[in-house]
Amino acid sequence: MTHQDKRAGRRRTLELLFATAIAGALSSQAGAQTKTTVRIGYQKYGTLTLLKGRGTLDKRLAAQGVAVQWTEFPAGPQLLEGLNVGSIDFGTVGEAPPIFAQAAGANLVYVGYEPPSPHSEAIVVPKDSKLKSVAELKGRRVALNKGSNVHFLLLRALEQAGIAYQDIQTVFLPPADARAAFERGAVDAWAIWDPFLAAAQKQIGARVLADGKGLVANHQFYLASRTWAQQNPALARVLLEEIGKVDDWGRQNPKEVAAILAAQTGLDVPVVELAASRYSYGVKPVSQDVLREQQKIADAFAGLKLIPQPISIADAVLASAN
Repeated sequence: MTHQDKRAGRRRTLELLFATAIAGALSSQAGAQTKTTVRIGYQKYGTLTLLKGRGTLDKRLAAQGVAVQWTEFPAGPQLLEGLNVGSIDFGTVGEAPPIFAQAAGANLVYVGYEPPSPHSEAIVVPKDSKLKSVAELKGRRVALNKGSNVHFLLLRALEQAGIAYQDIQTVFLPPADARAAFERGAVDAWAIWDPFLAAAQKQIGARVLADGKGLVANHQFYLASRTWAQQNPALARVLLEEIGKVDDWGRQNPKEVAAILAAQTGLDVPVVELAASRYSYGVKPVSQDVLREQQKIADAFAGLKLIPQPISIADAVLASAN
């Protein structure tokens, strides 16, 4: 073999190695791009925050080649808007947000729910307020996040007090803005949920006029986009299994729960301890009983024209769950 032939052979070998390396890189890149990712929306409370903090779901799914992407939202309506536009696949909210979202055309489905937690939301007033009862809210300004769980609490509290919803002035603000308005006296009362409720109680001495006890169940619901739930039933089951495990763990470890929540939310430990003491644990698949409760809430909102038209909650349940 001539010297020239040897050089040509080496050149072909190098070209082959280079081509193989490029092909491998492109293959790895394609694999990374097509790797399954479940996108979860959460808020500053509840089991999903614990699940994120403990990392158990991420670890289990990573072993199956599935990544988890966590996105925080300030409240349920904003989270479900994210679900509706396709930025997340799965999330948790209170009772009212899925009703407003469904009425607006969101293609979501109920996947599971937590037991009642009526003490986790309340209507509060400043500590030096002269208001002593919900009945005294007539003509007053009440801040709340429109379409959140507290929207129904406010309806029921007013109904029990004999006041029409139209007899108060609703001021629709997300939690951070509502707290600012509450502190500067721009509103007379605030309907809010934990941990913002616990923070207002601990940090500025907010006084509870009424919480959900005897008025509302205040279930937390797990929802998914219909398309995602239909295409990923096994993954949905894994999510509920891991939520159930962290529920069981949280029930037995209140101090550790507070530590994780403090780290995840940036709130003081006494605040999250109070909020966590009002949690309910025990996720279950959606049942006909809880769906009937949701339908009553939807009918109440429709009757007051708070949603554009009546809805059927059964339309937001996968056929296999009926």
